[in-house]
Amino acid sequence: MITISGLTARIAGRLLIDNASLSLPSGTKAGLVGRNGTGKSTLFRIITGELAPEAGAVTLPRNARIGQVAQEAPGTDEKLIEIVLAADKERAALMAEAETATDPHRIAEIQTRLADIGAHSAEARAAGILAGLGFDQQAQQRPAKSFSGGWRMRVALAAVLFSEPDLLLLDEPTNYLDLEGTLWLEDYVRHYPHTVIIISHDRDLLNTAVNAIVHLDQQKLTFYRGSYDQFERQKAEADELQTKAKVKNEAARKHLQSFIDRFRAKATKARQAQSRIKALERMGTVAAVVEAHVQPITFPKPEKQPASPIVAIERGAVGYAPGAPILRNIDLRIDNDDRIALLGANGNGKSTFAKFISGRLEAEAGTVRRAPGLKVGFFAQHQLDDLVPEQSAVDHVRRLMPDAPEARVRARVAQMGLATEKMATAARDLSGGEKARLLMGLAAFDAPNLLILDEPTNHLDIDSRRALIEALNDYEGAVILISHDRHLIEATVDRLWLVNDGTVKSYDGDMEEYRGLIVQSARGRGEKEKTAQAAGEQASKAGQRKANADRRAQLAPLKKKINEIESLTAKLHKQIQLLDGELADPALYGKNPEKAAEKARLRAAAADRLNDAEEQWLELSAEYEEAMTLDA
Repeated sequence: MITISGLTARIAGRLLIDNASLSLPSGTKAGLVGRNGTGKSTLFRIITGELAPEAGAVTLPRNARIGQVAQEAPGTDEKLIEIVLAADKERAALMAEAETATDPHRIAEIQTRLADIGAHSAEARAAGILAGLGFDQQAQQRPAKSFSGGWRMRVALAAVLFSEPDLLLLDEPTNYLDLEGTLWLEDYVRHYPHTVIIISHDRDLLNTAVNAIVHLDQQKLTFYRGSYDQFERQKAEADELQTKAKVKNEAARKHLQSFIDRFRAKATKARQAQSRIKALERMGTVAAVVEAHVQPITFPKPEKQPASPIVAIERGAVGYAPGAPILRNIDLRIDNDDRIALLGANGNGKSTFAKFISGRLEAEAGTVRRAPGLKVGFFAQHQLDDLVPEQSAVDHVRRLMPDAPEARVRARVAQMGLATEKMATAARDLSGGEKARLLMGLAAFDAPNLLILDEPTNHLDIDSRRALIEALNDYEGAVILISHDRHLIEATVDRLWLVNDGTVKSYDGDMEEYRGLIVQSARGRGEKEKTAQAAGEQASKAGQRKANADRRAQLAPLKKKINEIESLTAKLHKQIQLLDGELADPALYGKNPEKAAEKARLRAAAADRLNDAEEQWLELSAEYEEAMTLDA
């Protein structure tokens, strides 16, 4: 159970959370939702102890392990699989200690604990997680520094998933995943054995992977059971009831106030008026439902739509280096009303194909025909860096409308979905979502016939994503969409193209079928990794057994000699014990002194033989143990 009691938090003097309380049962998979800037990441920092609250407390189970994705992705010479394995600190420490431990009891404890935590299957589990996030077996053996920042963030995610903490905190984990990785993560979180809290604006992730929603709104935390869709329905019903209650409350207050105003000055009604005043005070007020206003997004209507097809490709091939095409044998056409989503794992060439369609990359083979006068708008996340940091949104648009009056410039900025108070804000001070809105507006500024959007939702909250869906559905041109947001794809496109195996082809299934295909494929890769690992372990064990057998065969004569000496010492001990019993009888010395003397000589000879045998046993045993240690 995670308990938040009377929590209050401020950042730079701004009150984000005010006397909020929440109880989260163990094993809950919860989505933490709320508008950007409400304090969701701040709450995570308080839970981890990185930030102290102004008031209140967060109570976790004793010795609970908390895990979250590292803010900086690893960029070392270590192999990916090694980075992930090292995330399980207990296993790593035990494995290291096992290399140096000499005490037999401690060695036994280490091996028992390693067996309890499944250490011997850990590599297969780590490989399965990496495979689900898009790293094949070859990639897992490469150093982390050979990957880009986005791919290294996947490694950081894999590491925290592998460590399997009691409380897993994920802050927008899909921002650096493709659709395939997102679908795999949905399945992984849904089956995770411990508590999970996810900050996400991915509606499908919140519908598929979680069983509760925690809403941070108006500085309070509210718990809802169920998926995001169920949360929306419950909240709408609660808002409606609150609105009705407010109307009823205001009517009752108005009626009481009317009575008070009419009869307060009359002596005969003074007592009743005072009674109504007290009732009015006890009644209190019902707070109004605060509706968060979301700026709409608008894409300008193309001035003239060319005839279909606007793009036609026959036997096309494209790449970045001559003679080394990334995609080939492309036979596709795009009509002027097409809405197409590109599917396929990162690295398969989706962005390359988008650049090819836009004319940013020339064909290496085949033919490409584009309609005369075709205008293409192109948006990609990396273009956020192209904004001039010190210039405002108005400044960026004014460069494209140098002769237009200020009112027209601001009207175009408003169409991009930026609030009036944000229009004059320097780009460096805009939020990620506001920058994305500005950049999409700049990409579509010339009213393109074809709009290409490459991961447009990474910095948009759920309400802004809804505004984007409405804008795309109102847009009259063709759309090519690359996104990990399945809800956005399902709500805006009608055709799916799969970028895979070095080409691009139409995909006839729907998104649910594609999701099943991805999850099944990831599980298959994981099982394959486990099978390979198990086979390796089995082979290793078989080799170890053979080595042990060979070692035993080589040391058999020595062991036989030791056993013979042990048998002799046992007989000598018994002989000496019997002679000691006879020599202890006083009558022996009076009746037969010669026999007594003989037994004494036998006892002394047996003691000498025993002493020699024990020394030989010690010497041979030391030799045997040394040989066993060297061979091991």
